[in-house]
Amino acid sequence: MSVSAPEKLSSAVSSNPLLIGKGLPPFNDIEPQHVVPGIEQLLTSLRASLAAIEADIAANLAKSSPATPTWETLVEPLNVITEKLGWSWGIIGHLMGVKNSPELRTAYESVQPALVQFSNQLSQSRPIYDALKQLRASAAGKSLAPAQQRIIESALRDAELSGVGLSGERKEKFNQIQQSLAELSTQFSNHVLDATKAFSLTLSQKEEIAGLPSSLLSLAAQAARDAGEEGVIAQSGPWRITLDMPSYIPFLRHSQRRDLREQLYRAFITRASAGDLDNAPLIEQILDLRQQQAELLGFSNYAELSLARKMAPSVSAVEDLMEELRSASYSAARQELEAIKTFAQAHAADFTELKQWDVPFWMERMREEQFDLNDEALRPYFSLPNVLQGLFGLAERLFNITISADDGSAPVWHPDVRYFQVSDSTTQETIAHFYLDPYSRPAEKRGGAWMDECIVRAKVTENNQSQVRLPVAYLVCNQSPPVDGKPSLMTFREVETLFHEFGHGLQHMLTSVDYAGAAGINNVEWDAVELPSQFMENWCYERETLFGMAQHYETGEPLPEADYQKLLAARHFMTGNAILRQVNFGWVDMALHADYRKDGDESVWQVRDRIAKKTTIMPPLSEDAALCSFGHIFAGGYAAGYYSYFWAEVLSADAFSAFEEAGLENKAKVATIGRKFRDTVLSLGGSRHPMEVFKSFRGREPSTQALLRHRGLVS
Repeated sequence: MSVSAPEKLSSAVSSNPLLIGKGLPPFNDIEPQHVVPGIEQLLTSLRASLAAIEADIAANLAKSSPATPTWETLVEPLNVITEKLGWSWGIIGHLMGVKNSPELRTAYESVQPALVQFSNQLSQSRPIYDALKQLRASAAGKSLAPAQQRIIESALRDAELSGVGLSGERKEKFNQIQQSLAELSTQFSNHVLDATKAFSLTLSQKEEIAGLPSSLLSLAAQAARDAGEEGVIAQSGPWRITLDMPSYIPFLRHSQRRDLREQLYRAFITRASAGDLDNAPLIEQILDLRQQQAELLGFSNYAELSLARKMAPSVSAVEDLMEELRSASYSAARQELEAIKTFAQAHAADFTELKQWDVPFWMERMREEQFDLNDEALRPYFSLPNVLQGLFGLAERLFNITISADDGSAPVWHPDVRYFQVSDSTTQETIAHFYLDPYSRPAEKRGGAWMDECIVRAKVTENNQSQVRLPVAYLVCNQSPPVDGKPSLMTFREVETLFHEFGHGLQHMLTSVDYAGAAGINNVEWDAVELPSQFMENWCYERETLFGMAQHYETGEPLPEADYQKLLAARHFMTGNAILRQVNFGWVDMALHADYRKDGDESVWQVRDRIAKKTTIMPPLSEDAALCSFGHIFAGGYAAGYYSYFWAEVLSADAFSAFEEAGLENKAKVATIGRKFRDTVLSLGGSRHPMEVFKSFRGREPSTQALLRHRGLVS
């Protein structure tokens, strides 16, 4: 029997897994074809709910003695709308990052305009805005918990920054810009993914792989098999080198073929800068639209609009921090590059000029000679199972939590994804869960590493029963996958990345706030959100933590003490260049969003070059188009906010110094301070201002000295 189109649609909606609205996402059941009918049905329902809230507000105002809005009558009904929307759209956004496909993209782009339109409608609701102001000013509002008051303040600020005060043509223009920016951001991200996927270098001759470590040859052989090559053997090839980080970084560090390093480097810095995938026009459109948006809201530039939601008080305050770090690192960076050049000339008779593709290679040779330390030789000591064991042991020592595998109890989007349970070690009570998606999958997964929310902690009431909904986090990395029967053998940088993302996860999972709008990372100012993640990176070098994870994957032998000392000695190797590179990114981002104008005196690239003159030792190549793949600021949440990594590192370094001052070997004191860190930084989330939270942990405001010391710039 044939089914008519309306019946088909009705059936798809009624059984749509994206409309469940609560609990763990049923990843086994979700297909791209669920997106359009599911989101259309959801938006129809949410529009009706929004209209009902506005009607209730109007009916109340029409009374001779209107009642003052309360948290229960105003905020909780709004939370129902945002939570339903966040649950469904969050799943789709997550899958766009980890399981991208042409079908999912088409569905995503089809419903995105309606999503943006509804989001604007919700944030620009004048009746709701006025009711929130009334609640804030009332006695009932002033007696609410600090977390609730912060949520109301943030809702009012976000409404103002979303155009609630606009009307007529200005409002219409603002909303058109919102639509365009959402579409351009998605295009930008897709172009980077496609451009990264599109390039590969297939090697078949022994001389082409000179210097490459066996781990990279195994990975490259697996990539060749995945691309359809037959008869591939890790020892004899062919080998496929890609722009995916686990392939690209080791190749630049170890390939003895300078011509191939140059080819790969040039391909990397020109990703998404030509043809159908060219992001250069998108960058100009994005910056122009952001500037127009800022002006509509009364700001002189987008940087000011961005900072209205952050800790940093002004563009000049950010520039002051950038200049402090630039001046502290510039001469060190110049000396480091001179040392690399001298080293290269001493080791290669034909070497003349140091180029960008030479720096990683000769830096690695210099590191090996100075510290007798080989990154590849360390990999066998950092298998993912052992690293997780060390990471979880640290979490138990510091924060009194127990983490155990819970695989099989939650649907997953890929067979490699793990699921874990977090319990309080004292009460044995389950307090959170998290997914871990550790390995690179360049065909469907965007690059980088991130933490995202799956479920946010909140106190919920169903059938007159109140209970705390436990948080669930997504932790996503792109590290070296298992190959040739070996587990994932990680570089030390990949270990640090995992600790970093786990720090974000801890703030999401260990929150004690019962209001979703301020639980975990919600309502935390963006330039403070990196505090827990950067804090956790410090522990990779701490003795007990490192030896808790550094065991040879085959023999179980611990990392030799001599190698540990070498790791410590090499920690500040080339730190000047590392800092200067990040200063450059942060300053270019801020300058583009503060200074660039579509019809101004400088192009995007001239702004980039102007900043490069003071923040780089080696100026960018003429064809360098790395901005075209700078997803953090053009497709992520870091627009006029990339400086946040340094702003938060001031906080994280100072926080870690509390443990150093107590003595890292003093287990009792470390546990006491760790518990305090959990009860403040990790627990309070967005319920208080980050400076207040920091001072409740540290007892004072932060200082930059710990950062400079940790980076090796002051003794």
